[in-house]
Amino acid sequence: MYLTVNGSSTYCYTGGKPFDPAQPTVVFIHGALNDHSVWILQSRSLAHHGWNVLAVDLPGHCRSEGEPPATVEEAADFIAALLEAAGVARAALVGHSWGSLIALEAACRLKERVSHLVLVGIAYPMKVSAALLDASLSQPMKALEMINVFSRSTLAPPPSALGPGTWVYGASMALGRRVLASNPRVNVFHRGFKACDSYANGEAAIAGIACPVLFLLGAQDQMTPLKAAQSLITKARETGKTVKVVSLPVGHHQMTETPDATLFAIRDFLKT
Repeated sequence: MYLTVNGSSTYCYTGGKPFDPAQPTVVFIHGALNDHSVWILQSRSLAHHGWNVLAVDLPGHCRSEGEPPATVEEAADFIAALLEAAGVARAALVGHSWGSLIALEAACRLKERVSHLVLVGIAYPMKVSAALLDASLSQPMKALEMINVFSRSTLAPPPSALGPGTWVYGASMALGRRVLASNPRVNVFHRGFKACDSYANGEAAIAGIACPVLFLLGAQDQMTPLKAAQSLITKARETGKTVKVVSLPVGHHQMTETPDATLFAIRDFLKT
């Protein structure tokens, strides 16, 4: 489905079902150098079980036009504009990595318009090493290889992720190359990493949300280690939020390494 958001054509995968604003809605937000397809199992399952799904390509990524967001705050404003364009009064937000920071900031800004917040593979601060940040600009293919080595705890996922025997490393490399090539004007890899590295409002944002929050983390995650989410978990609990923490025995890409467990954690949380 295409929507016009901030004057630009924006692509949202709806899980193979017609979009109905009368149903509850969940928005899936991808991370740096990804697109809507990283959520394929989770978004399609929810779409066939009573939810509207908007798995978005962020501006300037793949099928979406517009200027790629340079900061988490810009991207959060885009999510607010997306809800307006879709005619959605209230939605759950699910974000992965950079997308988790975007979901967090958007939930703080939108307050009661967000029913649930799911933060997959989050860290705060989400600092990117100087070497990796530089490589994403000057040697993006080398940086892509680096993050895929750091992100993975397995090379072959369970059968429900994309298909039996799927080579998740190779598939993610191919996706990264495709996303990078989709915008010849802007290096969306470096821009996304820079936005993560620069974001400084995490603790204030988690204190300002008005909904329950699920932290969905990877015990073997080298990109956003478990301990790197602790400050947000602590702040959420200190400010009286309803908090659930789920740790899965995988790396940074829970959606393909433990697709079913990731789906079930999100599904069960959305029922609360």
